[in-house]
Amino acid sequence: MRKLSIVLVSLVLSASMLAACSGNKTAGDPKPADNQGSQGTTDTGNKSEEPAKTDDITTKKVTIKIHYPLPDQKEARAQEDDKIKRFNEKYPNVTIVKDDWQYNVNEIGIKMASNEAPTFYNTFATEAQMLVEHGWVADISELYNSWEYKDEMNPLLQNQFIVDGKVYGITQNGYVTSTVINKGLLDAKQVPVPDMDWTWDDMYNVAKGATDAKKGISGIAPMGKGNESGWNWTNFLFEAGGEIQKNDNGKYTAMFNSDAGIKALDFYKKLRWEANAIPQDWALGWGDAISAFQQGRTAMVIAGAFDIVDSALNQGGLKPENVIAYPMPAAEKGGKHIGILGGNYLVINPNASKDEQEIAFRYITFDYFTDKGIEALDANIQERKDKNKYYVPAPLNYFSDNSEYATKVNAIYDKYDNVYRYDAKMLSLIDGKPEAQYGTQDYYGAMSNVVQESFSKKGTDSKAQLDATAKTVQTKFFDNIKAAQ
Repeated sequence: MRKLSIVLVSLVLSASMLAACSGNKTAGDPKPADNQGSQGTTDTGNKSEEPAKTDDITTKKVTIKIHYPLPDQKEARAQEDDKIKRFNEKYPNVTIVKDDWQYNVNEIGIKMASNEAPTFYNTFATEAQMLVEHGWVADISELYNSWEYKDEMNPLLQNQFIVDGKVYGITQNGYVTSTVINKGLLDAKQVPVPDMDWTWDDMYNVAKGATDAKKGISGIAPMGKGNESGWNWTNFLFEAGGEIQKNDNGKYTAMFNSDAGIKALDFYKKLRWEANAIPQDWALGWGDAISAFQQGRTAMVIAGAFDIVDSALNQGGLKPENVIAYPMPAAEKGGKHIGILGGNYLVINPNASKDEQEIAFRYITFDYFTDKGIEALDANIQERKDKNKYYVPAPLNYFSDNSEYATKVNAIYDKYDNVYRYDAKMLSLIDGKPEAQYGTQDYYGAMSNVVQESFSKKGTDSKAQLDATAKTVQTKFFDNIKAAQ
């Protein structure tokens, strides 16, 4: 789910890895002119005198268009400017043009068709199969496999963009959907804090016990508006052992109207109608739910842990000891704590020339595993400390927890008392499951209608609701997947 990815990003580590962009070209074609000045063509497309051929990429004139932060992201822009300066000191032959286009699934096809897509762009874990099969992403296996740090990347995240053994993207960061609890609200109602290895029954009891209707405090605030509503619910589908879809030789079939789906939907209704534990105004979007937690109006919320924790500590003024990140609860004791696995990735335009693709790869990975990254992290945490703010890391980073770089990062964390630390047991229990690769947002939207009906009407038939929705999703979306490939 896109919201979440927003989610669980570590400010420093992700800001230094923002995507860069280029004007789209077919590999090997001469470079088109742009209003920044081009290398190798005039405005009419006629070739100008080209430099002598060489295999040394540092001697070739190359232009890439980088993905630049939005105007309101001043800190990120300053960090990107610093990266551009340092990159050009090492590669003075590279011309960098700024562009603040943000990836949008509804725009990427148009961007590619009109040759306006970036040299490389950011995207989400859900997009791998779709981008590969449409030919909108370059196979970077050769560049990746010759990279000295490939074995230190986080395999859980990196593998999401390895398709049929080929590498199509570089992970920036990721998340597994979690539940975050406001311990202060539990203490106020004398509700015991659950064990990290908790279940749906434990969540139900906490939600019911922490609810204080007179004060306008809900025990839990599941998202009930927008596609994020279907996204929130899908975690419970996965925990119950269900699937969104199955792929049988390219035919995609809806699977969420299963016994697992009924079980998950019935649990939602139990929270609503038996425990009376959700907000009276339950039509909350992603930002609404995060704000409710930040403001102390709900005891639990479900999203990427980073987003919830950072908001609660730095905007809501909550104390770290009262903001506890949990894995998603298991459906039953001994079950898996499955949460939706998502993340942010950088992928390279297949229409870029070979040289542009190589420079793009070098720009993407320029600050990965470097001392500069460590220095920037240290400075960022110190700056937050000076402002009485907390630094909240992403639970999942681009680097493996077993890497030498992770050891250096943890050493920086240990220097400060304003770094939020996740419970080790929580990190050991989280079990990420990728979202469906096709029609994901369409499915989420359809399921949002089911969640809303379940919260607004008592006594609805879960099987009938899911069967009807599965039929709609199948005929309107899944049956059209193959034709779109």
